[in-house]
Amino acid sequence: MTDLNAIVSTFSSEEQQQFIQFLEKKNKRKDTKNIQLFKLLVKNNLSSDALCTSLYKTNNKSAYHALRKRLYHAIIDFVATINLEEGHSIDMQLIKYILAARAFLLQHQYAVAYAILNKAEVLAQEHYLFAILNEIYHTQIQYAYAYPKIELTTLEQKFKANQKQHYLEDQLNLVYAKIRQALNPSHYKGKPEDFEKLLQHTLNEHHISLQESLSFKSLYQLMTMVSLSAFVTNDYLKIEPFLISTYNKLLSYKNTNRQLYYHIQVLYIIANTLFRNKKFKDSLHYLELMHQQMHLNRNKYYKVFEPKYCLLKALNCNYTNRQTEAISIIKSRNTKNNDDLETALLLSLSLVMFNMQATNYKSALRELATMHHTDSYYESKVGLAWVIKKNLIEIILHIELGNIDLVDSRLLSFKRSYYPYLKSINQQRVLTYLGFVERYYKYSGSVVSATFRAKVEDAFEWVPSEKEDIFVMSFYAWLKSKMENKPLYPITLDLVKQAID
Repeated sequence: MTDLNAIVSTFSSEEQQQFIQFLEKKNKRKDTKNIQLFKLLVKNNLSSDALCTSLYKTNNKSAYHALRKRLYHAIIDFVATINLEEGHSIDMQLIKYILAARAFLLQHQYAVAYAILNKAEVLAQEHYLFAILNEIYHTQIQYAYAYPKIELTTLEQKFKANQKQHYLEDQLNLVYAKIRQALNPSHYKGKPEDFEKLLQHTLNEHHISLQESLSFKSLYQLMTMVSLSAFVTNDYLKIEPFLISTYNKLLSYKNTNRQLYYHIQVLYIIANTLFRNKKFKDSLHYLELMHQQMHLNRNKYYKVFEPKYCLLKALNCNYTNRQTEAISIIKSRNTKNNDDLETALLLSLSLVMFNMQATNYKSALRELATMHHTDSYYESKVGLAWVIKKNLIEIILHIELGNIDLVDSRLLSFKRSYYPYLKSINQQRVLTYLGFVERYYKYSGSVVSATFRAKVEDAFEWVPSEKEDIFVMSFYAWLKSKMENKPLYPITLDLVKQAID
């Protein structure tokens, strides 16, 4: 059965009202129950049997399933209509031009037809719509014999050049799909040393060079793949120059605002990379550019990117000694129901971390309690790395709150679930770190001794601070604050400052 609940949950409050109005206009009978079913689904708290009974007062399954089917098709019509009006007007306009031109060609109105096709060609070139350009050139070539003004040699050159660009974009799309699949939580087994080989092998397989001049969308996909490399290897410094130079290439393109969605994506990738490299001022600069783009075209993509923008702004604030502002940014948001799941979870976990650093442990626990699904559920949605961070944070939080029984059970569960995996991917320092956390939990007085500090110093294979992951530094800051018997947040900021200086 189609999961209407999942579909309906993607609607914003405004879209819900628009859809109800859409149904009201469409309904020819007053006893149609589609609006009633939709409103019940929005509540998302009734089983299929309960919905059926609520609508028909009896267990009329055949009528209920027929109603669901009609509502499903109505949703498809609504979503398609909205997207045609808002998201793909250029594509539809070009298709209309092509159809109109072909109609005039059949009527031997060649001058009119080619004038329309020429207009369509310019528009399609501006938006890098290679597939539509292929149709335009195909039509122009097909009837070139009947219109002497056409220079067939020139047209053939443009057709072949467009085919090359179209082919490159298609090949890059295949590369992008293969890389994303390889790094999907259900496929990726945590072997960062294999990623760059995988990326290069896949690019070579499809004869793609990172230096190719491609469309805005294709360049965004390249940047995404390179960013995935940094995520897997924790080496964001390595990719920073490529991302910024690529963006500068994008700025040289005409009408970049007409590929607005990808422009915003690119700015977010750069801002996030700069944050991970602890270049907070530069990160905030690109975030501001991102925010400006979010307001274009009547705020067309504002709701889509607002959660990510707030997340990254809050993180930058937190690590530049503006903790109160960081917490406020996340807590004051009132559009949580519209967030994509991954960003929503990152926002929640960040808020837990901010509150812990501010010693607001009860607030941190309340936020953590909102993440009530199983680890396997979260692993399937956002990956194992997020789940491991969540579990480590939870252990530390219960230590701070003195929840002895919960600490013991969480430690045991973590060891059972993740020790074999962490060992298999050579993440020994996570295991070592947890050992020191457990030592503090059981013998808190021992961690202030010179002997304990020496053990910590010798236990880790230290990474240069400018390359060290900022979230790894945050975990270490907690241990350091215990060794030095000082507040966590100032220790965190001091470690980050040392990495910058």
